[in-house]
Amino acid sequence: MKYSDLVEIYEKLEGTTKRLEKTFYISELLKKTPADDLPQLTLLLQGRLYPAYDERELGVASRLVLKALAVASGSSADEVEKNWKKTGDLGLSAESLIEGKKQHTLTRNDLSVKKVFDNLRKLTEMEGQGTVDRKVKLIAELLTSATKKEAKYIIRTVLQDLRVGVGEGALRDAIVWAFFGDELNIKYDNKEEKDVVDDEHRERYNEYNAKVQHLYDMTADFGKLAQLVKEKGDKAFGKTTLEPGKPIKVMLYQKAEGFEDAFERVGKPAAFEYKIDGFRMQIHRNGSKINLFTRRLDDVTKQFPDVIELIKENVKSENFIIDTEIVGIDPATKQWLPFQNISQRIKRIYDVADIAKKIPIMINVFDAMDINGESLLMVPFSERRKRVKAIIHEKKDKIEMIRQIITDQIGEAKEFYKESLAKGNEGVMAKKLDAEYKPGSRVGFGVKIKPVMETLDLAIVGAEWGEGKRSEWLSSFTLACRHGKDFYEIGKVGTGIKELEQEGVTFEQLTKLIKPNIFKEEGRYVHVKPKIIVEINYEEIQKSPTYSSGYALRFPRVLRLRLDKGIDDVDDINRVEGLYKNQRK
Repeated sequence: MKYSDLVEIYEKLEGTTKRLEKTFYISELLKKTPADDLPQLTLLLQGRLYPAYDERELGVASRLVLKALAVASGSSADEVEKNWKKTGDLGLSAESLIEGKKQHTLTRNDLSVKKVFDNLRKLTEMEGQGTVDRKVKLIAELLTSATKKEAKYIIRTVLQDLRVGVGEGALRDAIVWAFFGDELNIKYDNKEEKDVVDDEHRERYNEYNAKVQHLYDMTADFGKLAQLVKEKGDKAFGKTTLEPGKPIKVMLYQKAEGFEDAFERVGKPAAFEYKIDGFRMQIHRNGSKINLFTRRLDDVTKQFPDVIELIKENVKSENFIIDTEIVGIDPATKQWLPFQNISQRIKRIYDVADIAKKIPIMINVFDAMDINGESLLMVPFSERRKRVKAIIHEKKDKIEMIRQIITDQIGEAKEFYKESLAKGNEGVMAKKLDAEYKPGSRVGFGVKIKPVMETLDLAIVGAEWGEGKRSEWLSSFTLACRHGKDFYEIGKVGTGIKELEQEGVTFEQLTKLIKPNIFKEEGRYVHVKPKIIVEINYEEIQKSPTYSSGYALRFPRVLRLRLDKGIDDVDDINRVEGLYKNQRK
């Protein structure tokens, strides 16, 4: 398949913010793509060369790209850098420089998707003496054969900054549209606001959508998924085997309003477990090989050698996938430590062993998806718990089954909840005893019960200009609480803000309000007078040396603008401190 066909879709995707329109363009491309090309093409659509769970990265710096552009365009390094400073985007620089070069190029070979993909993958495999020169040559080879538009997206892919806005939802829907569109009578017209699915086919459409989502949750690889569905149709949704070493999406849980609500959702009796303020970790073992994955499917095996040792010593199985929560332990007091104490290890490369000694970890095991080659996804939760407990050699403060009670009494559940909070935990989980394990879904098989956190009214004191289609809007807003007449930063927020006005607070709306209050600019970052107030929801307040308040909000989200409030109404540091101290009570 020609790379130009993919580039044509990139251009269309970059030119729209409408999700349905993006879905349509992707589906049309998938239809005409040969099955063998789908794994590569689908990854490139996401700006990737490997599935999300694969830790390999291109690791190509901007300076190396500058050299490759100079070689391919015939420009000097100074000319390339000057152009880059002008555009602020090496992709756009590649577009203009290659356009100039193409004016005197008589012949060129059309690039294929396979050629681009293979060349870029080779970048991750190079090491040793002369690596930089060989990488420059490999990128320049592609640019020499590229059109100006192809050059733009090759460079953006190399720098992992594609900017076309392809998310999981659009890809999932596009697969349904592409391969079941005729059967479901899917019709899309970007000029008319009509439903793409009529009432007659809507239930069937939702079924296909759920099946594709489940298949992705099981494989975490849209490329293989698309190929499988194109080749096998309905049969692709048959029994899926799990493979230790390849992560699946973990099961997620909704928040209950209280204990009555929890019992209503999961039934009586129910299993109640500590909800630990730890680090969700999916642990895989296939013989001698052990892999550790985060809930986002990032491979963190190298960052947790202590977890690997505990697993080798205390799990009596050579083949499994288990679900755990890792928590840090204070060596002096033996108290469990909050999430941020071990979160610093997630992106750590060096000094991991030293950090592990300073903050030992404990593995809390609470579920299993596969043991000894047998998938447990359809096995009831109560039985899965027995199966995983049978292979765990528990060792106090090292590796334990998560604390659990089974009850149908609200009073007993509340006492367990208080016990959990007293230990510094977030609350409790309530789980349905006969439930299957459903990767990636919040399906009511379990709920979490936590203290209700009060919202905060905070001032926006900084922001960053967006990129790509959001380049004209401010985003990533810095929040601050009040301390007398001063303002102390308490975190950044980018969620809860919409692109369309009818959906809520928009980037455009906030940008218009903030622009008159900008008093200093540093690159893409702007400093803002504290005039605009937003109401913020969040999951937790944490201690943090990063922000001047000494605190940070975990998972903050904009609820609404508070144009009705003045600067004196911004919550002060004393309220933040009070909420922090009381959030576990």
